[in-house]
Amino acid sequence: MTTQTSTTAPSDTVLTAAVDLAREVLLEQADRADVGDAIAAVAEGDHVLTHYFECLRAGYRGWRWSVTVARAEGSDKVTVDEVVLLPGDDAIIAPEWVPYKDRIRPGDLSPGDLLPVEDDDPRLVPTYSFGDDPLDPDATAQVRQVAKDLGLGRVRTLSREGIDLAAQRWYDGDGGPEAPIAQSAPAKCYSCGFLLRIAGSLAETFGVCANGNANDDGRVVAFGHGCGAHSEAQLSKKQQPIPPTDHAHDTLTTDELDSL
Repeated sequence: MTTQTSTTAPSDTVLTAAVDLAREVLLEQADRADVGDAIAAVAEGDHVLTHYFECLRAGYRGWRWSVTVARAEGSDKVTVDEVVLLPGDDAIIAPEWVPYKDRIRPGDLSPGDLLPVEDDDPRLVPTYSFGDDPLDPDATAQVRQVAKDLGLGRVRTLSREGIDLAAQRWYDGDGGPEAPIAQSAPAKCYSCGFLLRIAGSLAETFGVCANGNANDDGRVVAFGHGCGAHSEAQLSKKQQPIPPTDHAHDTLTTDELDSL
């Protein structure tokens, strides 16, 4: 007989007592060396109960054998529904699967790699519906009919959601106001002479850095970003290099040197 070490509210005493039957059926499918003690009996519903056994199989620490038994109303005959191996709370299991398109990060693409965009990508909308700028009604009116009739221009352009996602990503990234380099900058990008303005709905929030000596050269930066390469940055007096001393002229003659 096997003694169970824990029980979770089993109301069916017939099924609870069927632990030996559960073990017998389990041993038909698993090696005896892989099966440990009964560790729990959990009621799954009316006249349905699961017996759990410790798993001793190498590499399956924290897993447990699950044997579900049941009986008909008014009958004492117990049948086995299923036998499976399940992970426990402290079992080592593989991480949840994440599709490749959700795992890819900037910099992962190599020359020749392709990353197709799905037809229903919410970041994109047909250009003929919105124009190049979804917030510009004039662009919408001008582009819609031309693109529809002649097929000119881009097939798709950014949706409002796509613009918002990009803006938030840029604002929260290395070119945003919370970046460590921006926290110690002498001034912000909006007042820098190296800032290139952009057009469209993000023109009041972002620009492109054009300082070849700056870390963000050629990158989108928020107006609240900043770095030490600001066009108006000035060194404080204590940060300035120490000026060289005046030249010293050696007037010592050979005769004077010999007399020393």
